[in-house]
Amino acid sequence: MEGKIYINGEWVGEQLPQLKVMNPATNECIGTIKQAGTSETMAAIVAANEAFRIWSKKTSHERFHILMKWHDLILQHKQSLAKTITEEMGKPISESIGEIEYAASFISWFAEEAKRVYGRNIPSRVRNKRIQVMKQPIGVVAAITPWNFPAAMLTRKMAPALASGCTIVVKPAEETPLTAIKLIELSKEAGISDGVINLVTGDAEAIGKELTTNSIVRKLTFTGSTKVGKLLMQQSAKTMQNLSLELGGHAPAIVCEDAKIDKAVDAVITSKFRNAGQTCICVNRVYVHHTIYEEFVTKLIQKVAKLKVGRGLDEQVQVGPLINKKAYEKVKLHINEATRRGATVRVGGEGYVDKGYYFQPTVLIDVTDDMLIMKEETFGPVIPVTSFQSDEEVISRANHSCYGLAAYFFTESMARGLHIAEELEYGIIGWNDGAPSMAEAPFGGMKESGIGREGGTEGLEAYLETKYISLGI
Repeated sequence: MEGKIYINGEWVGEQLPQLKVMNPATNECIGTIKQAGTSETMAAIVAANEAFRIWSKKTSHERFHILMKWHDLILQHKQSLAKTITEEMGKPISESIGEIEYAASFISWFAEEAKRVYGRNIPSRVRNKRIQVMKQPIGVVAAITPWNFPAAMLTRKMAPALASGCTIVVKPAEETPLTAIKLIELSKEAGISDGVINLVTGDAEAIGKELTTNSIVRKLTFTGSTKVGKLLMQQSAKTMQNLSLELGGHAPAIVCEDAKIDKAVDAVITSKFRNAGQTCICVNRVYVHHTIYEEFVTKLIQKVAKLKVGRGLDEQVQVGPLINKKAYEKVKLHINEATRRGATVRVGGEGYVDKGYYFQPTVLIDVTDDMLIMKEETFGPVIPVTSFQSDEEVISRANHSCYGLAAYFFTESMARGLHIAEELEYGIIGWNDGAPSMAEAPFGGMKESGIGREGGTEGLEAYLETKYISLGI
């Protein structure tokens, strides 16, 4: 597949240098994209700004009908889109199909929710004044998306932006641009006006700098590492852009002694090994009450050992390849550092290279909180497990992190669960639930895991300005 950049309703950039898109499962080239830079990004921003004048004036009901056509087309092409995801980033095809459905759910949710953007009248303390509050679209939006969810991370940003009346310039990850291109092709087929959506691929530094420093862009939404998020935040300070940043995580999972152990094991596996552990909210460290520690570990090992590793287009595969060599080396580093300092591998622990980079699902025990794997995001299929004695102890250990994106715990006690949920310093909490993400709920973190929320009513509010009118009569 040969991809171009998309500006003002046209696929352009034939003269630009090409970048290869590689299949991480086979290390084969599956397509090319164009390497855009500053001038192309500027053109995309100008096109979005011109389109904003028209798109923002459409009623929410008009935008609803157009967005729902896009939603329906995405589901009609679910199988081919899923295949593209698997070929671009390696996840099992069943997960890719699930991602397409998840991506479409953001479009339908926000298309509906935009019809309920309400203002309000405020009773004035002065007789001859009337106070009105209204909501208006923020303007041109810049969206920078990651490789691990190339469809869902795109629609989670585009859907609320478009539904609220904003226009957008999208910069997808270099590893996974083909999914974005196909989604935008479908948006054009659905009737989304020229210039409302624009796409640039290529030089991340040049594109990112233009998106963050161009005064036309009024909002930046980014999903990626905390390091890059901080850089974008510094750059965007020059124009005081509105920010939504969903950054790194290091999710703890707490298994209390009254938990249903089989349910907890299944939830931890679902969270950890989805996308080969390459998700921002996957379980990174597991704390198990000392009275059930051995039983939990035994059951966990038995199930992890049965997971099949391989190429994602094989329908029997449950764990696909890592995205590249760098990711593979990081997993090895975390395991080797932990075992060198006393941790024990109970299952897995080995990787292999078969054109792509694969790693066996791994369980580590005898880990301590000062090990690298208990502090840094692994982004790979490894579960470190340790024990705890009391709730207050484990809450303190779980909160001892610069990250605050997601956390999980398992207990059948309502009082205990409410206490743990209130004390954990994380934006997303899974209580007896290893898969808490959904379009209608706010997604985002605390501390160095980001700013703002995506999804839910909060996700739409992020694309709206509040205007207050004081009318003297």
